[in-house]
Amino acid sequence: MLSIKEVEHVALLARLALTPAEKDLYARQLSDILAHAQKLQDLNTEDVPPTAHVLPLHNVFRADRPGEHLEPDAALANAPERQNDYFKVPKIL
Repeated sequence: MLSIKEVEHVALLARLALTPAEKDLYARQLSDILAHAQKLQDLNTEDVPPTAHVLPLHNVFRADRPGEHLEPDAALANAPERQNDYFKVPKIL
């Protein structure tokens, strides 16, 4: 079981202010979670290949092909401010 000191350390990292009752509760709950996760260490995964996703997904994006573009006047029609053929935005430093 996790100690109260370990729970206090995790609470400090998460910037949580816990009452003594909450520390006891979280020590039990976190210990249960870690015990459950420990069961995964007992599984035989020797014949399981490493994967990034459970499904054989490939790039689902469309091909990037040039197409029609807006004329500057149409693109800037609703711009709050413009300067020549560009959007005018405030400087950000």
